[in-house]
This record gives sequence, structure tokens and C-alpha cells, in this order.
Amino acid sequence: MLSSTDTPDQLAEVGLPDSLYALRRRRMLDVVNALHLTGVQVDIDLPVIAVVGSQSAGKSSLIESISGITLPRASGTCTRCPTECRLSYSDQPWKCIVSLHILTDKDGKPLGHPRNEQFGDVIHDKDEVEDRIRRAQRAILNPSIDYRRFLEDDDPDLSGRELTFSTNSVSLQISGEDVQDLSFCDLPGLIASVGTGGNEGDIELVKNLVSLYISRPSCIILLTVACETDFQNQGAHQLAKKYDPHGLRTIGVLTKPDRIPSGEEGSWLRYIRNEDEPLEHGWFSVKQPDSRAIATGITWAEAREKEREFFATSSPWNILDLEYQNRLGTTKLVERLSDVLSDCISQRLPIIQEELHKLLSATDERLTQLPKPPSSDVLSEVLFLLSTFSKSLGRYLEGTTKADGLLQSIRPPCDTFRKAIRATEPDFRPYEHTLPRQNPHAHKFVAAAFLENEGYTYIPENDSRAIFIDDVMKRAHEARTRELPGHIPFVVTQEYITAIIAGWQGPAETLFREEYNILVKHVRQLVNEHFAQYPLLQSRIMTITTDFLATSAEQTIARIRWFIALETRPRTLNEAYYSDYHDRFLSHYKGWRPPTESVDDDDEDDDDEDDPHASFTSRLRDNGPSFRAAVGEVMAGLAKMDIHGTRPGDLAKLLPPDPYDPAIEIMASVRAYFQVAHKRFVDNIPNTIDYELILGLDRDQALDKALRKGLGIGGGDALAQCAEYIKEPRHVAERREELLKKRERLETARKQLTEVWL
Repeated sequence: MLSSTDTPDQLAEVGLPDSLYALRRRRMLDVVNALHLTGVQVDIDLPVIAVVGSQSAGKSSLIESISGITLPRASGTCTRCPTECRLSYSDQPWKCIVSLHILTDKDGKPLGHPRNEQFGDVIHDKDEVEDRIRRAQRAILNPSIDYRRFLEDDDPDLSGRELTFSTNSVSLQISGEDVQDLSFCDLPGLIASVGTGGNEGDIELVKNLVSLYISRPSCIILLTVACETDFQNQGAHQLAKKYDPHGLRTIGVLTKPDRIPSGEEGSWLRYIRNEDEPLEHGWFSVKQPDSRAIATGITWAEAREKEREFFATSSPWNILDLEYQNRLGTTKLVERLSDVLSDCISQRLPIIQEELHKLLSATDERLTQLPKPPSSDVLSEVLFLLSTFSKSLGRYLEGTTKADGLLQSIRPPCDTFRKAIRATEPDFRPYEHTLPRQNPHAHKFVAAAFLENEGYTYIPENDSRAIFIDDVMKRAHEARTRELPGHIPFVVTQEYITAIIAGWQGPAETLFREEYNILVKHVRQLVNEHFAQYPLLQSRIMTITTDFLATSAEQTIARIRWFIALETRPRTLNEAYYSDYHDRFLSHYKGWRPPTESVDDDDEDDDDEDDPHASFTSRLRDNGPSFRAAVGEVMAGLAKMDIHGTRPGDLAKLLPPDPYDPAIEIMASVRAYFQVAHKRFVDNIPNTIDYELILGLDRDQALDKALRKGLGIGGGDALAQCAEYIKEPRHVAERREELLKKRERLETARKQLTEVWL
């Protein structure tokens, strides 16, 4: 293996001169190295040199030559995870710190906050580095095993590996007087086929791993190409070209120039001259010791000297122009890499500062968008949430000014209910249904005028609902039992009223269902608004509230049916109101009785004036000037007699007896009772629903008490239950933790950047 006994003077040519320019480059590297240690590279694009190439392209030898250490080869694990090398010049003795840079967990999922675990003590002897790296790589490939076990003596049980490749990396921090200022990452070599112990997905896994690095705009791609293999067959070049199509950030390195087949030297020189596959930073070539030289223990200084001799004496390299000879050898390559990396860092740092500021602001905003974290006092937190909900519910049930508020939402169903009950009014007709009339619609018009004068909206009649006076009279006669002549059983009036009341149950229960559904919808929305942060608590409260509403609904519908049962027995203490309407409808029906036709054929042409009913009705219908004048005189005379409150329609009561007077009395009684009963009913039912169902939620804190009891807040295990209730959903907790860790590393990176620049 290569010797580690080189002196500082012998290796001075490999490092950078101690000049102002070198100090500037070192400072740039310190900044980026400090940022890398924070793990912020998962959030922003940090400058890095990524060494890529196919397997056996000479990457490991190149890395050894640049870093001055020996990488493990026998185990084959050196190419199965990234190896980060952070090299820095120091006037202190040489040392190497090996760390594990953990980006993903054992299942391959990204960590919210990357970890840097120092792997063992600081190394001061270069000969110990190879074994330490081998153990570190084994720890990376076995993530479920404590990494400290791999620092101990070899254990046969630990010789295998759980993973064939990993995105987690081994980090080497090397400093000393013989170390140049440079940082790079050696990536696993691209593979064309799966070897023994590999997985079918390894080819794509390695490709994705390499792509993850080189796809970033600030990544400098150090592309290694072995001269012993046809250029076009080396997949690393194709991958680099995919992400850097114009070659602006790719530096090409031709390795193993001593193995170029005879006669093909010219084709490889075209790359050095940047004629084929031209790159912004051009192509270089290096020659590392072969296996025999390594076996003899060649030193790094001797290896560099052998490299210079090769390019100085070997054709066609020695005949290149001076411009291109400056692209031969590891020393020239390292100088160029240092310049390109420091320039890239210098250009990126101001942008990185701005990106850090924007990311911190965006992260803070996302944290504020999350629900506040659960309180440590779980019982007080739950009680506070319940109290806030109950107060909000109380205000909501009393009514809000919002157009979509609860009371605003139930108003249309109440209007529909009122109209439905109003539509059940009996449609009595004060004439026989078989009697021919000159104007069959006259009664409709007069009824409309009458009701409008009384302050009601007239509902157009439906002939299918019409109840004619002769039908009422017939029913009255059929119902008589042992009554005296002229007496009609009250049961007739009661039957008409009962039939009307029977039509009220449907609209009443429809109103209840609509209000119940509206209430449930609004209460659910309120529950979601107050408890959405805690799904378990929200679900439990929703269940308790739904059960409470269901119980209230049963009580409310029972109360509605109780009111309907009350109405089935006609009764009112509002005698004045009933009597007033009874008299009005009595006058109305009498006044609009049609003229009675004689049954004698000889009297068919008799004048209507012989019939007082016909005369009064005809004149009331015609409402001519002379009739109005006569009515006016009568009303004035009544006033002189100190008789007040009489209306023109009341004059119909002065007409002689009508054979249909019993039917008219029934019609007036039923119609007057409807006015009394339906008005109280259209008030009582909505009020019952409002009192029992809606306001019942908040009356005496009924729902609040039910929630406390249902949640078990008063029990012995209240604390445990409350802790479970306000436990955050996993995805919210994970999102919060992820954002907090992101903010932590962003803030750490910002501080590091500030401290380095001070």
C-alpha cells in the first residue's frame, strides 16, 4: 500500500500555497463545511464536488491521491455509500475525524433533522484510517444495529449487510500541514450488472443516488473516465450530460492513461484539447500507481514523481502544447478543483443567505398555519375547549346576523309550514253544488274581498275541496237522533273540525324534520370549527351531541303530537275572538246566498224581487248607487239609535229565515273555529320545536353537562382520557416536528454563516 511517511516539503506541491488567495479559498471552504455539518443541504443547494464514474474507473485511486489516505478495497463496501472528504490545511499535526452522516432512517425515509455521529476517537495515524472507514461503511449498511458495535473487534455476526447501498454517508474531516483545502464527495460507481449478493434494484438505486447529487445546480461534477474502456460505453458520462448538457459545471478526468490500446492515443488527446465532448472547465488526465507499485509500498511523493515522469516522457502526452500539459497530473487537477469550488462558493453565498431568509420565513408561516400544539395541562385544555364551545353554541342558538345563521336557515321552513296549515281552511260554498249560476266564480271573488278586508290573504279555492251547503245540510240531517226539531247535533261541527285538524300532523312533522336536519348540520359545523385540531375529541363530542339531539328529538316530536291531540277536541276560551269571527262568517254566508228558484214551473219567470234573499243578495252583489244609499241610511239610523259596531254585511241577519240556516250555522262555526285554532297552532308548533329542540341544547347547560359526563371528565381516569382526547394526529405531529427540525437547521445554518463572515 502507499506509504504515509511523506514530508511536508515533499507534499507541498500537492497542496495550495499559503497565500492570500489560499486563505480566501480556505475561508470559502470553511463556510460550506460549516453549512454541511448543519444538514441544511437537504433544504438548499450547497456547492459540492461529486466524484462520479463507472465501477473500476479509477475513482478510489484518485480519491486516495488527493486525500493522502488509503481507502478500503478488499470488502468492496467503499463504493456502496457516499464518502465525504473535507480537507483543510492546518499548522497543527495531521488528524482525521470519521463521522456517520445520517440522512435517512433504517427504512430509508428522510429524517427531519440529519445526524452527524462521530465514529470513534480522532485518528492521528494515517495507517488507522482504512480500517476505521471500513467499519464506518459497515455501520452505514446496517442501520438497525447500534453503530458503536462496529467500533469493537470484528464480529462474524456483523460481517454481512442489511443494505447493498445507502444514501447515508461516511464523512472524513482531514486536516494537517500536508493537506490541501478541498472538499468533495466520492459517490458509488455506476454499475451495469448486479454481482454476487446484490439486488436487482441496485443498478437503479445507485443511478438515483448519483442523480440526487449531480442534479443540483451548484454541484461540480468530477467525471472520471477510464482510458482502457470505450468512452461511449461508460454510463457516467451520459448521466453527467443529462444534468449538465452544456458542460458548464463538469470537469472531466481521464484515468489509467497507460492502458490506452496502441494506436488509439490520438482519440483520447482530443478530450484533453477539449475537442470532443467539450467542457467549460476542460478535461484532465491523471495516472495513479498500479497494483505492483502499491504492493511495494510506494510513497505519495514517489507516486507524484512517477506521474510527472510518465506524462513528461510518454507519447503522445509529452508532445502536447504547454497549454494542455497543464492539464496533466493530480497536482494540476487539485488546483483547478480548488479554484472552481471556491469560485462557486463565492458566487453562491449571497444567494444562500437570501434563500435561508426566505426558507425561515416560509417555515415560520407554515408553523403558524398548524394548530397550536397540545397543552401540557390536558384536563384544563379540554375544559377550556368545552367552555369555549358551549359559549359559542349559546350565542349561535340565540341568533346571529349572518345570512346563513341558524334562525335564518329555519325561517323558510316555518313560512312553508304556516302556509300549509293555512291551506287546510274549509272551502264552504253557500249554495248548492247542483244549482246553475250565471257567474259560478262570484263566490270566489266575494270571499277574496271579504278575507282581504279582514286582514287575511285569500287562498284560491279548489273545487275538489269545496263543501257545498246542501252537502252540509244533508250531513246535519243524517246526524240527528233524538234532538228536538231545529236542533243540529254538535258532532257534525266536531267532525268537520276533526277532519281539518287531521291535516295538520303532516306539515307539523315535516317542519320538525327540516328544523332538526338544519340544526344537526349547523351544530356539526360548530363542532368541527372548535375541535378539528383533535380528531378523537371531535369524534367523541360529535357522537355525544348526536345522541343528545336524538333524545331531544324524541321529546320534541312527542310534544308536537300532544299539541295535535289537544286540537282534535274543539275548545277555546277566546270566546270574543271566536264569536266575532262566527258572526262575520255567518253574515258572509247569509249575504251571499244565491236566489232560490221556485219548484213550480208556472213561477219560472217570477221576478227575483219576490224573494227577499234573492233581492238582498242580488243588490249586495251588484252594489249599485241606490243600494249603497239605502244601506248608508240604515247604518246612519243605527248610529242615531246609539247602535255601533254594525257592518253592512250584518244586515243579512235581518233577512227572513232560510231553510239552509242550520247548514250556514255549522259552516260559520267551523270556519270561525279554524281562525282561532290555526293561528295558535302555527305559533305553538314552531315555538315547541324552538324551546324543546333548539334552545334545549343550551338550557341549564344541558349539552355541556352531557359532554362532560360522556367524556368522563369527572372520573378517576380523567387525566388519561383527556391526554388521549387532545393527542395530535400523527400526520400533524410529524409535520410539526419536521418543520421545527427544518427551522432548527436553517437557523443554525444562518448563525454559522453569520459567524464565519464576521
